[in-house]
Amino acid sequence: MPRIPSARLTDRMHSNDISFVPLLVVIALSFAVPVALSPVRRLGIPVVVGEIAAGILVGDSGLHLVSQDFVLKVLSVFGFAYLMFLSGLEIDFSGLEPRRGLRASKAGARLKRNPFVIGGAAFALTALCSLAAGFYLAGIGLVAQPWLMALILSTTSLGVVAPVLKERGLLETTYGQTLLVAALIADFVTILLVSGYAMLRVGATVDLLLILVLLLAFVAAWRLAERARSHLPAQRLMHALSTATSQIRVRGSMALALVFIALAESLGIENILGAFLAGVIVSMLSGSESSVLREKLDAIGYGFFIPIFFIMVGVKFDLPALLSSESPWETIGVLVVAAFGVKLVGSLVFRLAFGWRETFAASTLLSARLSLIIAVAAIGVEIGVISPALDAAIILVAIISCLISPIAFSRLAPRRYQAAQQTLVIGDDRDSRALAARLEQMGRNVRTVTALPAGENGNPPSRARLSECLRDAGIEQAQTVIAMADTDEDNLQLCRVAREVHAVRKLLAWVRDPAYNARFRSADVRIVNPAYAKLLLLESMALDAGQIDGRVHEDDSHEIRIAKLQNSWLADRELRHLNLPEGTRVLRIERRGAVLEAEPSTLLRVNDTLTVVGARDDVDAVTRRLARRW
Repeated sequence: MPRIPSARLTDRMHSNDISFVPLLVVIALSFAVPVALSPVRRLGIPVVVGEIAAGILVGDSGLHLVSQDFVLKVLSVFGFAYLMFLSGLEIDFSGLEPRRGLRASKAGARLKRNPFVIGGAAFALTALCSLAAGFYLAGIGLVAQPWLMALILSTTSLGVVAPVLKERGLLETTYGQTLLVAALIADFVTILLVSGYAMLRVGATVDLLLILVLLLAFVAAWRLAERARSHLPAQRLMHALSTATSQIRVRGSMALALVFIALAESLGIENILGAFLAGVIVSMLSGSESSVLREKLDAIGYGFFIPIFFIMVGVKFDLPALLSSESPWETIGVLVVAAFGVKLVGSLVFRLAFGWRETFAASTLLSARLSLIIAVAAIGVEIGVISPALDAAIILVAIISCLISPIAFSRLAPRRYQAAQQTLVIGDDRDSRALAARLEQMGRNVRTVTALPAGENGNPPSRARLSECLRDAGIEQAQTVIAMADTDEDNLQLCRVAREVHAVRKLLAWVRDPAYNARFRSADVRIVNPAYAKLLLLESMALDAGQIDGRVHEDDSHEIRIAKLQNSWLADRELRHLNLPEGTRVLRIERRGAVLEAEPSTLLRVNDTLTVVGARDDVDAVTRRLARRW
């Protein structure tokens, strides 16, 4: 990334000719572009593509309304560093963790189902193909240096892959997690290799060891923050300062990002690596406050800094240099074929765990390139490896890939992945059938398992037979499994197979014997047993001073529901601001094992468990609103 000399920075800061009019134009464009793209939202065109196009229109290759002045340069450089910070923050380690320990019947099957194995192998094959393509492009005289071109072709835009998977409900599936891990590995390894390559090109061979210093600082910062988080006084202080005016978590995240950006820059390493590592630390440490913190950091980045970066990419776009080069459109065509071709070959690794259609769909989505490819090209221009004309061609290739990839993925992704995530209910009694019927009435995609395989010689069924039974029932598409089998032992075995073999993240179980509670909790299964349910209801009635009467149980139109708050928009608000329907009330709030009084002034937090009572339709609506992720 280009660096601004300190002397020049001081001169400009003390000058009186700083104008905010260009910044006003850029901010106005950042507001207008999403509005202009909203009618064609179904096409899946990323907003950043429109921002780059808007920058081309008003920039050096268009109307010349915006120039590369001091203010915009500073904000653009920080905008890109902040984008890399959010890329590191996007890694949801809580979502990846259950899939690290997948156990299947054979070691080969275990490796085939591991997202890190598939993602790493896909990147390795892509890198080899990219290197071959780089030497070919150097051989025909298109590029002067094949190594950097290989890194450019190896990149993937995590900022495009993650939103597409999230929008289509795939982020929680094994297929979606494998795609996310493949994009993550491509981004991280590329950033690391680009930093090392840039240092080699400027003759800093010995300074390559400084990357290890940055990685050691990463480990030290993470360990220090982990200890501080487990320290009770530090927790109380953070909680006390997490107010609307202090926003201590946001301030700490921003400070950590700048610390690593400055450290990387002082070591002579590209600052994007430092920003990325800072985002990874925040992602690992955010814990239960993750969704709220990410929302706030996203708002800062995508609301201000990041649009400035992408619009300035368009402003700096050198169309005359591209058109004046020899055979510009042939160059773009060759680069587009190479960009999609290397990903197609690299994604063949997905065939080990998925079908051909999933494999081709993965190749199209992983072909999306945007922020990182633009940054690597800019570094190439800075060190004299890439010409301005080739830089402009690479930017166009990034725009084309972001236009084609989401649309092609939507067409190729199998329908079963595009459908709503399923809930699998296991059991054959009146309660399990009633639960399945109620979930279907609420619009959930529910499948039931009414018969389990029998064991041999009176023994429980083996894991392999249970796994086969669950696979036939569609567990591969299930986001939630509810175990209501005849015995607690069967339920425990079912939950373990669902977690360890099929990587289902959300497991619920009806437990009859409280002695099993600890075993279920150790398997990370949320449980309900008759004694707990009875005590919870009686406790809620007692705390509510008798406001719940028999009509709640005698009238089928009323009910009590226990719901977890996942909607980050409702977090950090008082209970009175829920705007509950008339006649609907919150009886109690449970937070980390503690029971809170449901007062109107009680401040809600993400992952709070609320006991809601009221008319069935109203309770259903409140439960859905609490469970939304946005």
